[in-house]
Amino acid sequence: MRKYLPVAVAVALLVSFALVAGRVNAGPNSAHPGARVLMDAHNCYPYFEWWSDRIDRALSAGGPLAIEQDLLWVKDVKTGQYRSVLSHGTPATGSEPGMREYFFERIRPVVEKALRDGNHGNWPLITLNLDLKTEEPEHLAAIWQLLSQYRDWLTTAVRSSNIDHSESLDVRPILVLTGESEAQKAVFYDQVPAGEKLLVFGAVRTNMNDPSAPPEVLAPHSQDNYHRWWNNSWHVVEAAGQPNAGEWTTEKEVRLNALVHFAHQHNLWIRFYTLDGATKPQLSANGWFRSYNFGSKDAVMKRWKAAATAGVDYIASDQYEELAELLKLQKPSSTR
Repeated sequence: MRKYLPVAVAVALLVSFALVAGRVNAGPNSAHPGARVLMDAHNCYPYFEWWSDRIDRALSAGGPLAIEQDLLWVKDVKTGQYRSVLSHGTPATGSEPGMREYFFERIRPVVEKALRDGNHGNWPLITLNLDLKTEEPEHLAAIWQLLSQYRDWLTTAVRSSNIDHSESLDVRPILVLTGESEAQKAVFYDQVPAGEKLLVFGAVRTNMNDPSAPPEVLAPHSQDNYHRWWNNSWHVVEAAGQPNAGEWTTEKEVRLNALVHFAHQHNLWIRFYTLDGATKPQLSANGWFRSYNFGSKDAVMKRWKAAATAGVDYIASDQYEELAELLKLQKPSSTR
């Protein structure tokens, strides 16, 4: 079982991240779709007290980057009170950390340094990708309350009276993205008074009746003031799924490019999940899922390179370090 790193080591990793973030993927304005390609650290939290170092691994890989946090609403057996914890699903054991201590306080040195230094064109430094496993109204309210406590760190937009009118982003070190459900929109957008700040942005709904459908059928709804990104299973690129994907082909690359072009043309960030290439022992040792595994490093590297060349904004993987290293070396496409 892996333990948390000592505080001094964790702080050193975060300071190192902040230095790297000043050099990698910088540009005149990185806060728009198609501006850069980021490693998205999939399921970046412990499982049953195992792999507690995932956030340290992600941050030490360098940034800017995205970090996924899965949230579950559970009853604390000791206090009888409900709380939001990081977990892939039920049953909870009681050992799960909350997002405040595992994510927000862990990244505090990065954010505070960024706020002191100012935006050099590479904000947001971290995209927080929320995957909500339960959507009780109390859970959504608790998440909003937590985000509100860190609002000075967060990229925001004014909540307009007309959702179709997209307000400009007030870019800060952290960008928070969440899912496509109406329940989330009700709390994160509808209940926010007009003129107040939106702290989190939802995904456009994906029509998965036919994963091979044209992009405009998969995502028939437009970007608006709240819906600003498009989250996709890799099945929309290779319908057979990762374990049965077979060879990477020109036709598949054309499909990938069409999806990315459609997203950016409609001012949406686009994410694909999850692209792994590991051996069976590696899957077992790291708690990675077979359903996301192409089966070899060579197979996943072809997909990573294709996704980076196409300009995918967020490439989700469990192999944080290897994907981050590839992206540092990958030259952006001249067509983007």
